[in-house]
Amino acid sequence: MFPLEQILTEAVAAGASDIHFKLRQPPFIRVQSKLIETNAPPLAAADLNGIIDQILPRHMLETFKTYHEADFSYEIESVARFRVNAFVAQGIPALAMRHVKTRIPTIEELHLPSQLKKLALSTRGIIIVSGSTGSGKSTTLASVINEINQGERSRIITIEDPIEYFFTDKQSLITQREVGMDTDSFQAALVRVLRQNPDVIMIGEMRDEPSFRTAITAAETGHGVLTTLHSSTASSAITRILQFFPPSEWAQLRMTLANTLQAVVCQRLMRGAQGGMVPAVEIMINTPTVRKLIEQDKIEVLPAAIETGVEDGMQTFNQAIYQLIKSGMVSQEEGMLYATNPGQLSMNLKGIFLDEARRILST
Repeated sequence: MFPLEQILTEAVAAGASDIHFKLRQPPFIRVQSKLIETNAPPLAAADLNGIIDQILPRHMLETFKTYHEADFSYEIESVARFRVNAFVAQGIPALAMRHVKTRIPTIEELHLPSQLKKLALSTRGIIIVSGSTGSGKSTTLASVINEINQGERSRIITIEDPIEYFFTDKQSLITQREVGMDTDSFQAALVRVLRQNPDVIMIGEMRDEPSFRTAITAAETGHGVLTTLHSSTASSAITRILQFFPPSEWAQLRMTLANTLQAVVCQRLMRGAQGGMVPAVEIMINTPTVRKLIEQDKIEVLPAAIETGVEDGMQTFNQAIYQLIKSGMVSQEEGMLYATNPGQLSMNLKGIFLDEARRILST
């Protein structure tokens, strides 16, 4: 039998965030964003099929057989928990496994802006944590939930696929539901979640139109909704949401979002100057200016509103990266790789600041 537990245990000890299994290749691990080849022998088809037989939950057998992919969690007791994506490539199983930390780090430990603590205590409306795959969205969302848990007496219900972090009730009462095990689908769970008397609903990921409709309904009735979304910037999250709906509904949807959105937090992970990973975080708060721009379909002007909204707790990626470079947390070279506008960041680091954003807003 392939020594899966040994490979995973060694990967965790090496500080790996991800472990990849592919036919005719040894397992690869990702450490601080770099792929590293392990010393294990190349995987044969029998090895990969054996891993699937070993770790795929019984209730997902038909899903994997029918759709050739499945998301689930796997745990080695006293070692680690993993989020697993199993899929088929050229007729043979392959796997990508993400090491999920069992302890939920705090907002401070993650080097996230203190503004997230304020957002956590304002559990009304929709808060979206966005970014690319692997940018730490799930961990940020967990830290926000834990902040609520420690400071508020709230009824929190999560719908996840799969469950990544297990919460322990502190001030709040938390129920976690896993798609495929506790409910058939996100849609099925969301249809009934409002009957379960929640104050806060956490949806692991917004995936489709029905998910957004339910989230908006929940926010309109006074609930807090926390979720993740794939988008490259905070402002582009609005466009991403609109694309889930037919164009005929966009005007009404913008009005609804303007009334229900609380904030969009978007993040990018960078290599820290002293090792480890450091998040650059863009924050868009639904201020009167942002609300008006969404209502008037001026999405392209939102970045300017974010840049000029520092006093309201907002910041752009460039502003966040500028502060990380000045504090010595990331190198200038690394910051330039992740800046939305490298030219502007270069000027800022030389002490040159243009008030272009205010000009854009005034036109």
